[in-house]
Amino acid sequence: MAETMKAAVWHAKKDLRVEEVPVPGPPKADEVQIEVAYCGICGSDLHEYLAGPIFIPTEPHPLTGHSGKTILGHEFSGKVVAVGSDVANVRVGDLVAPDACQHCGVCVTCREGRYNVCEKLAFTGLMADGAFAKYVNVPANVCYVLPPGTDLKAAALIEPIATGFKAVRQAGTILGETAVIFGAGTIGLGTLQCAKAAGAGKLIVVEMSAARKALAKECGADVILDPTECDVIAEIKKLTGGSGADVSFECIGNVKTGPLAVEAVRNNGRAIIVGIFEEPSEFNFFSLSATDKKVIGTLAYTMDDFKGVCALLANGAISAEPMITGKIGLDDIIDKGFEELVHNKDAHIKILVEPV
Repeated sequence: MAETMKAAVWHAKKDLRVEEVPVPGPPKADEVQIEVAYCGICGSDLHEYLAGPIFIPTEPHPLTGHSGKTILGHEFSGKVVAVGSDVANVRVGDLVAPDACQHCGVCVTCREGRYNVCEKLAFTGLMADGAFAKYVNVPANVCYVLPPGTDLKAAALIEPIATGFKAVRQAGTILGETAVIFGAGTIGLGTLQCAKAAGAGKLIVVEMSAARKALAKECGADVILDPTECDVIAEIKKLTGGSGADVSFECIGNVKTGPLAVEAVRNNGRAIIVGIFEEPSEFNFFSLSATDKKVIGTLAYTMDDFKGVCALLANGAISAEPMITGKIGLDDIIDKGFEELVHNKDAHIKILVEPV
């Protein structure tokens, strides 16, 4: 194995460099080393590029000890090439799609099986070096082992789709219900497909981008509403006999769409908040106490969600293919990846990077 490898390393705001770095050493006792096949550029990667450090720690992280310059990338698939001495669940040669939630295993939420909200949660590619590189070491307990023959391009999207899968699970049964999805980016389209697979009766997507509207239709949307062309809440009420949707999924993280997601649902409806918000929204809590509406937050996923997404991809209930809008090499990650997303974001859902 080569002693060095190319990697996309975040140094500071607007300072991402493709440079030679040491290949990770042998995995620790509880780790595996993965040869990366594909890694998607996530919105969080873009945020770090444009305005970081946001999630990248400036002081040593309490779980990983990592801080400062970071190899980005956490939506990936690959092949296990080495395992630590204590690893029993993963073998050399396994194809894997790791989840990004490195966790302590001992806090109250980890003990409940909800390690996605571990008190010391560390995301691969932000609080530890990630997968915009040929090799990456991660804890074995975050590796989902894929069936032989799995398409590794599609497998790189299991991580973001799992966020939508868990959001739909958090909503409870939606069989026959009307669901509204705010946003048709990666998370919104994943949520849309999972809601359809879960038996939603009518799927309404709120989106402004023409390209994303087309993808939403391809992914199963029954109705698409553009807030620049109509009063979204009024239209949702027209479509639901005046009451509002049964459930909504906020997949944007915008100061305006958070409250709209609550307003869009009927009395005793559920609003699932999936988006990552950079600033607070103004909100009247009487709209909850006066209506029995429920607001449910959801972050990331657990391994059960990876298992579910993999099963739905395998039986064709959902598809990763429409969401892959670009494939580039590591050398092109800045110009054809990050800068392309900055200047032409609406035309893309997921750009995959092949670190060869």
